[in-house]
Amino acid sequence: MGNDVLLRMDERRARAAGIDVTRVEAEAGTTQTMLPGTVVVPPQQLRIVAAPAAGLVEAVLVAPNEAVRAGEPIARLRSTDLLEAQRTYLQALSAEELARQRLRRDEQMFKERIIAERRLLTTRADYDFARTTLQEREQMLALLGMAEPDIGELRESRRMVAALTVTAPVDGVVLETKASAGERVPASDPLFSIAQLKPLWVNLQVPLPQAMVIEPGTRMSVPGTTAQGEVVRLGRLVDPTTQSVTAVVEVSDGAEALRPGQVVNASVALRPNGAPQWRVPAGAVVRHAGKSWVFVRTAEGFRAKPVTVIAETPNATSIRAGLAPDDQVASRGILTLLAELTDVYGG
Repeated sequence: MGNDVLLRMDERRARAAGIDVTRVEAEAGTTQTMLPGTVVVPPQQLRIVAAPAAGLVEAVLVAPNEAVRAGEPIARLRSTDLLEAQRTYLQALSAEELARQRLRRDEQMFKERIIAERRLLTTRADYDFARTTLQEREQMLALLGMAEPDIGELRESRRMVAALTVTAPVDGVVLETKASAGERVPASDPLFSIAQLKPLWVNLQVPLPQAMVIEPGTRMSVPGTTAQGEVVRLGRLVDPTTQSVTAVVEVSDGAEALRPGQVVNASVALRPNGAPQWRVPAGAVVRHAGKSWVFVRTAEGFRAKPVTVIAETPNATSIRAGLAPDDQVASRGILTLLAELTDVYGG
């Protein structure tokens, strides 16, 4: 009987405890259950665009829900940090050019045996330091948001600019603008959130009794829309308030019918696993020791049997279990049987 637990109880005692029994009803196999869920953007598809430097937001060039392309200007930022970074870059550029000229001169003088090798080595080390400093200053400009063509223009013209253009890092949709024109922002302050909206995720809240029949590959659809997908991951952490776990469904087909933050009731297609499926009164199923149980009437009393809950309504519960068509389960007086189960089974 596997994990079945025999609870010995004669007819007189069962009547005194107010225990009623109901015959189980065979089901053809309920393959759909409704579960609540929330639409979210997969974290790898969400980008937060931050201010590359402290400064004044001159202009916001995009609006929420607007589609953008990678590299498209989305804001202009005036920054004294940018001016300072350009100044130190130009200083490093001049120092590198001077060190390069000195190295070229000393190399020629060494060939002509005018200077010692030690002086050439010193000059070469000075040039390497100047070149490394220039590369560092150039990388700082890139971190502040200056594009490579703009850095090239600065190198050629030696003319500094006070504003920089913030661009979209990826193709996507602007979900939120977090700053407005005229606002002063510190470095790394969020300016925009941009997301790629296909595919999307639906985080389903799966009650523990049903978690046993949800697995990766289980299909899901949202009634009234074209959205459908399949479970890619079933969480291990149980919410202590709702006693549910999260099943993550990836939706590619019909993702445009969903919006991040939307609450949906999803229809989940349960795969048959070969176990018979039955319909019992809602009160016939109890939770104990991390399992769902029904109490099957026997000649000796009742047999507590672990079952897998498929779907629940206020009046009935669909379960999968090794039952027979003429089996009867307790539908009232369950607390007495649950107390007996606790004494025998523990947990």
